[in-house]
Amino acid sequence: MNFQFDEIISAPCRLGILAALVPGEPVSFTKIKTATSLSDGNLHAQTRKLADAGYIEINKIKKGKRSVTEFRLSELGRERFRLHVMKLQKILDAEASGKPPAQLSGQARQRSKEAKQRPAQRARRPVQRPDDSAVWA
Repeated sequence: MNFQFDEIISAPCRLGILAALVPGEPVSFTKIKTATSLSDGNLHAQTRKLADAGYIEINKIKKGKRSVTEFRLSELGRERFRLHVMKLQKILDAEASGKPPAQLSGQARQRSKEAKQRPAQRARRPVQRPDDSAVWA
């Protein structure tokens, strides 16, 4: 399994939007805004990116004198979301078993081995600088 994640889905706000759409029913802008705690502008920008990638469908419908924006997860979006979750689950399963995921590259495996052998680093102390507040007075 390839452990490179889809950059469009990996962003936490877009991942949250997709998760809210998984049940399959159309969800209104207001409900997604509440579920994700995103601002209007951020939600608009992120849903536009997901729609441009073909992961969600955006529909504007008239309800009385108002128009309501609804979102639905597309088949492509559902498949990519499922793949993303499967990759995460495989990593968690490998961690639980104590074995590295089989598909990690040799370089990643080597870095992991080196990190385990390295002694824990101490936190650095902040650099002490002379008080130069008199210069600005």
